[in-house]
Amino acid sequence: MPIMQTVLSKLNENLGRDNIRSFAKDSSGDFEHGKPLHEALAKAGAGDGPLREPFKAYLSKMPAGISEALRATIHHALNTTPPTMITFAWAPAYDYELHVWQSPDTETTKGGITVMFKSRYPDHPHPLAAK
Repeated sequence: MPIMQTVLSKLNENLGRDNIRSFAKDSSGDFEHGKPLHEALAKAGAGDGPLREPFKAYLSKMPAGISEALRATIHHALNTTPPTMITFAWAPAYDYELHVWQSPDTETTKGGITVMFKSRYPDHPHPLAAK
């Protein structure tokens, strides 16, 4: 769990109000269709630090449909004008889950997207992996 808290805090910082515009300008291409999500998200959440490789390995195990839905959501948010903020959260679960909701823009405020993903702890193997 500590790895998730650390990298999600960084993701929330990068995709939050103060940094979303510069992050979108510098990184939106990393989330284009066909680009590997685990590479882009590990870079955004851990930079070149010691958590990059473990987080990238964790993300690479995510089922393809969930990974693609997450990549598309991030790509969309980064390419709106202005970019749409994203808040990330994680919770432990037996299998992978992805919950996404969006509050719409209003006349006075920009909306935002919340992404909650659930999975086993990053270092816990799935029982099917042993078969």
